[in-house]
Amino acid sequence: MEDQDFTRIRVGRFDIGILGLKQLVEQMAATHAGKSDEEVAAFMMRELSLRNYIPDGAKDEYGQAFLREFRKSIGHELGETRNEGLEIKVLGMGCVQCDSLEQTVMGLLTELDLPASLDHVTDIKEVARYGVMGLPGLVINGKVVAVGKVPPRNQIKAWLIEANQSVIGK
Repeated sequence: MEDQDFTRIRVGRFDIGILGLKQLVEQMAATHAGKSDEEVAAFMMRELSLRNYIPDGAKDEYGQAFLREFRKSIGHELGETRNEGLEIKVLGMGCVQCDSLEQTVMGLLTELDLPASLDHVTDIKEVARYGVMGLPGLVINGKVVAVGKVPPRNQIKAWLIEANQSVIGK
């Protein structure tokens, strides 16, 4: 696949991967900087929906996320969106154990109906920032909870429930 322009952005309470966002923002920098938010969001929705699935019920949230990314790229600082769910990272290079941990977490999030962003971090430099020496690793809301193995399903479930309770309590 020639196209590698894949960007993760926050849409509502989830991290979403978008194809072509960086390239579009670069193209728009000179032509859309003075346009209204509505014009910018509508243009970006039209262009990005050609290569990305955008659910009908979430078009407004996507439009606002696209607008936010465009405005940031041209130097307009906007307030960051507040995460209303869990932030989970699976650390690992894509081995069978890492993929198994990611699948287990996804299944539990679905089972528990918990809002969360789930990211599989494969960049060794980013993994090292967590101080993790064994893979896979599991990070929930910035806290490393598992290193070097896939924890039992019931343990992961307990961590997710506990982390969700702390998010709700904020």
